Amino acid sequence: MARARDDYLLKPDPHDPRLTERVSGVDQTGAPIETLVTVERALTIFLNSQEIVTAMTIADHPDYLATGYLLNQGMLQPDDKVTGVDYDEELSVVVVRTERATDYEQKMKKRVQTSGCAQGTVFGDLMEALDGVSLPSTEFRTSWLYALTQTINTTPSLYLEAGAIHGCVLAKEDRALVYMEDVGRHNAVDKIAGWMFKEKVSASDKIFYTTGRLTSEMVIKTVRMGIPILVSRSGFTAWGVELARKANLTLIGRARGKRFVALAGIERIVFDQDLDYVEEESTKHRRKAAVHDD
Repeated sequence: MARARDDYLLKPDPHDPRLTERVSGVDQTGAPIETLVTVERALTIFLNSQEIVTAMTIADHPDYLATGYLLNQGMLQPDDKVTGVDYDEELSVVVVRTERATDYEQKMKKRVQTSGCAQGTVFGDLMEALDGVSLPSTEFRTSWLYALTQTINTTPSLYLEAGAIHGCVLAKEDRALVYMEDVGRHNAVDKIAGWMFKEKVSASDKIFYTTGRLTSEMVIKTVRMGIPILVSRSGFTAWGVELARKANLTLIGRARGKRFVALAGIERIVFDQDLDYVEEESTKHRRKAAVHDD
């Protein structure tokens, strides 16, 4: 089996002392233990002078998170000019400034709480973004999938180190490009969207991988980003599948070891991998996944 190249443009730093704390406790036998836990912080996002949302996050890339959140909520447009992103660590505030005047007070009242953790939200009128959408008719080779999952599963991360966190990866063919983590899977998605916006990265030939569930909001955000393929090691919701089919998004879930299930956009898949050469998922990763997958 081909192995994906481990030359990320950006990936987690599980040894960053700001992201974890060591906590004392006891195990199931009553024996004392010390374990790493993930640190979460409140981050308030402003768009110009308007306060938009406060999210719980590990706050490692507040600029990407804020920009990506605003893009995925439709408050920033792909052609908007961002004149500055200011982060005040002491106040836990990030302000995205645009050349275009914005006022979202009325739109904020239409906010709908979703099943995502860490205050994931979506506006009702975002559903309209799926109407008439046309995602690229690119191909997706199963050899890329197995190479990518092998690389992602063995990349040092907070997911493997401390858990209680989700990971998302942007890839092209068999190469993992950007790996983001956060306490909420939607935050990790938004960080990648923010990075793509800042770096002016095309979405048409990209693959999006997540450790989290394939929910309606995950599908909507992936479609809004223009990415034609969404992969997860976790399962599906019925609405997520329905929306993926409506948008012709290739939706692949339960991708662990040799196994996966595709429920939408199947025509893009090229089954070119001989499964006799695919390794099953490592025991260590399987144990972590059983505890921390959402």
